Amino acid sequence: MAGTLNVGGVALQPSHEQVALASNYITDMDFLSQHLPDTYEAEFERYGNRSVSSFLRLVGAELPSTSDLIKWTEQGRLHTKYVNCASDAAATADTATITVTDSVSASNNIAIRVGQTVLISDNAGSGSNKAIVTAVDAGTFDVAYYEAAGQVFAAADTVTVMIYGSEFGKGTNGMVGSNEAQVDVYSNSPIIIKDKYAVSGSDMAQIGWVEVATENGASGFLWYLKSEHETRLRFEDYLETAMIEAVPAEAASGAIAADAKGTEGVFHAVENRGNLWSGGNPTSLAEFDDIIARLDKQGAIEENVLFVNREFGFNIDDMLAAQSVSTGAAYGLFDNDKDMALNLGFTGFRRGYDFYKSDWKYLNDASMRGGLGSDSVNGMLVPAGSTTVYDQVLGKNAKRPFLHVRYRASQAEDRKMKTWITGSAGGASTSDLDAMEVNFLSERAICTLGANNFVLFTD
Repeated sequence: MAGTLNVGGVALQPSHEQVALASNYITDMDFLSQHLPDTYEAEFERYGNRSVSSFLRLVGAELPSTSDLIKWTEQGRLHTKYVNCASDAAATADTATITVTDSVSASNNIAIRVGQTVLISDNAGSGSNKAIVTAVDAGTFDVAYYEAAGQVFAAADTVTVMIYGSEFGKGTNGMVGSNEAQVDVYSNSPIIIKDKYAVSGSDMAQIGWVEVATENGASGFLWYLKSEHETRLRFEDYLETAMIEAVPAEAASGAIAADAKGTEGVFHAVENRGNLWSGGNPTSLAEFDDIIARLDKQGAIEENVLFVNREFGFNIDDMLAAQSVSTGAAYGLFDNDKDMALNLGFTGFRRGYDFYKSDWKYLNDASMRGGLGSDSVNGMLVPAGSTTVYDQVLGKNAKRPFLHVRYRASQAEDRKMKTWITGSAGGASTSDLDAMEVNFLSERAICTLGANNFVLFTD
C-alpha cells in the first residue's frame, strides 16, 4: 500500500538547553588532514516558520482590563417556544391543559400569559392546532382551540408550543403580567503566564560559529541570542494556545488544591455553549446544509471563517471541485496557458452564508495539535465581525469582536507582555548572580462572545 515513508521521523522535542553543549561546537580540529570539513555559516531552517500563533491576530483584538473578573451579558431569545409539552385531553377535545416540561420552566415561571394565541404542533407530525390561552398556572396553561374539530393529537403525544400573538374582546382589560428580558451573564478571569531564559556570564563571552535567525527576523552569531529569541517566540505561542486550550479548574480538583484556578479557553467555551460536529469532517453539501440549518437557529451571522487543518481543507476543496464537475460551475480561470499552474484549492464559497477557508497551522503542527490521536480538533467555524454586549465593568453597551483577549493593565502597570532582565550579565545589574535572566510575564483571559454561533469540528 502506497504511503509516506517515515524516514528520519519527526522531531517533536527540539533542544532548548540553556547552557552550552558539547554538541554545539566543532571538535574536528585535525589540521593534518587534507579533508577538512566545509562548514556553513548560516543555520538551515529545516522546519520553516515554527511559530503557531496567528489565529487570534486574524479574528480577535486585545483590550485592557483592570479587574480579576471579566463579566458580560448576552441577549436571550426574543420569542418563546417550548418543545417538550403534553396535553391532558384526548383527540377532538375543544379545550385542554398543557403541561410544560422544558428545563427552562423549572422555576414554574413560564412565559405564557392569558389572552395569548399559540400554535401547538405534534412533534411526531400528526398535525397542529391554533388556540387561545384561557388560564395559566405553575408550569401549566389552559387553552381553547380555534378548530371546530378540536385537538388533532393524542393526550400522550409530545408537542411543541409557540406563541404567535394575542386576542382580546371589546371593553376588556389589558394583558396581565409582563415578560422580563432574558439575559445570560458570563464571566471569565485572567491567568498569569510566565517563562524565563537564563545564561551565565561566562557562556555569554563564548561566540558561536553559526549565523542564526528566528521567525521574528532576529539574527546574529551569539548562540545565546538565538535561544533568548526562541524562548520569546515560544512564550508568544503559549500566550495564544493557552487562550485556546485553557479550562477552568473544577471544584475539588487537584488544580484547585495546587492554587490554580484556570480560565475558559475558546475550545471549552464552544464545547459547552456552542455547536459540535463530530464523527468526521463534513464532506458534502448536504452535511454543510445541516450546519447551515443549525446556524439559522442561532445568530445567523452572515460571514464566517472556517479555520481548518490540512485534511479538512482538502475535504472542502474536493467537495467544491465535485460541484464544478457535476454542475459545470466555474473552477478557476485557466486561459489555456500551458505554463500556468493548476490551482486546485478554494478560499471560500457561499451557500446561505459566506464561508471563508483558512488553514490553521496550530492544527497541523506535529508538535502541537497536528496528528493528535484522541480528542482531535479538525477545525472551527468562527463568526466574523463584532457583536454588541453589555460590559458590566464599563457599565454600558460596547461593540466587541466575537473573540477578544482582555489583559490586565492600568496607568501604573501594563501586564499585556512584560519583559525584564535580572542578574549581573548582559547589561543587567540587579543582583550578584553571574548570569543574565530574561523574564516573561502576561496576565490575560479570552472572552468568547456568542459561542452559540461557533462550530467545533472534532473526530
